This record gives sequence, structure tokens and C-alpha cells, in this order.
Amino acid sequence: MGHAVLLTGPERRRRWSLEDRAQILAEAFAPGAVVSEVAHRFEVSTGLIYTWRRQAALVQEADPAFAPAKLVDFASSDAVEPAMSVDFPNGVKVKIGTAAQSELAAAVMRALK
Repeated sequence: MGHAVLLTGPERRRRWSLEDRAQILAEAFAPGAVVSEVAHRFEVSTGLIYTWRRQAALVQEADPAFAPAKLVDFASSDAVEPAMSVDFPNGVKVKIGTAAQSELAAAVMRALK
């Protein structure tokens, strides 16, 4: 005759809020942090932490990236010569001047890739 095992006690599956996940991810991937130590402290598996990080990255990539743009007529005499010119495979050409902030240039490149 077969037998059954009845497990009682609290449910092991926990639900983590977005704020809790963000806190755990911030601590786990802070400079000098050890993911396994953070996982042990919060009683969560390291695999789940890496899954949350991958999911967070996908959400960030899915959000549209907008950057302010300024149209400059490079034919005019007061225009600054671009410091960089990038030709994308899809035919889009971007010229970035020396006065452009690096964060703005990076956002434009990510948006057009």
C-alpha cells in the first residue's frame, strides 16, 4: 500500500515586491559585493537574483529612449565642426559635436542601434 507525506508549515514560495527586488539587486551588484553572500542574507537563491537582473535589463531595453535634439546647420559659418560622425548600417548618419555631453551621445547611439 502507498503512503502520502503531508507537509505542513509556512509556504516556501515567497513574493518579492519590486522595491525589495531593487534593493537586493543594488546590494548584490554593488562594487565589492558578493552575490552569494547577499543571497544568503536575504534567503534567496543566487539564480533568482540573476534572473531578476536579466528581467530588469529587458524592461530597461524595452522602454523607448528619447534624447533632446538640436538641429544645427553645418553649412553656416558659426557652426562647430563635428568631432565624430557615425554611419549606421540602416543609412542613418549622426554627427556629434565636441560640446555634446557624453551621456547624450551615448543615449543617441543606444536609441539608433
